[in-house]
Amino acid sequence: MDTTEELNNTYFYAGRPNLTAGELFFMIFCEEVAEQLGVDDFGAIVAILSGRNVLTTRTKPRDALKGTSYASRAARRVFPKAKFPFGIKLPTIVGGYPPRTARILFTHKLSTFVGRAIPVVGWVMLARDVASISFNSVRLYNAIARGEDKIW
Repeated sequence: MDTTEELNNTYFYAGRPNLTAGELFFMIFCEEVAEQLGVDDFGAIVAILSGRNVLTTRTKPRDALKGTSYASRAARRVFPKAKFPFGIKLPTIVGGYPPRTARILFTHKLSTFVGRAIPVVGWVMLARDVASISFNSVRLYNAIARGEDKIW
């Protein structure tokens, strides 16, 4: 764990200056999750958690999910009015916390697509890690196990 110090009501932690208390907690939380799960892919955890719709936003239609995510808000700042060429609409996943709330919607805005894709990339990265761990575990186990004790 890196040093922590307080300066002008902001924090310095893990080489990051001017962190608010919430940002500091978020960084520590992500490191603890990574350490507890033995996950080296810190970026995947950040991508997944940044996709949660926890920020308040404007009034939305009745059937829309409430709130917006950090990823979506950041993408809208980077690509404020950019759209895909030729009127192309690409699929995005909305919701998913819990999984039964996941829906696929189409969008023509680049910022919306990027904001919704970030957590999906995180889930893909973690799924890859889980698959790799599972494959290597079974392979090593089968190299050691005898006869009918082997898996597959």
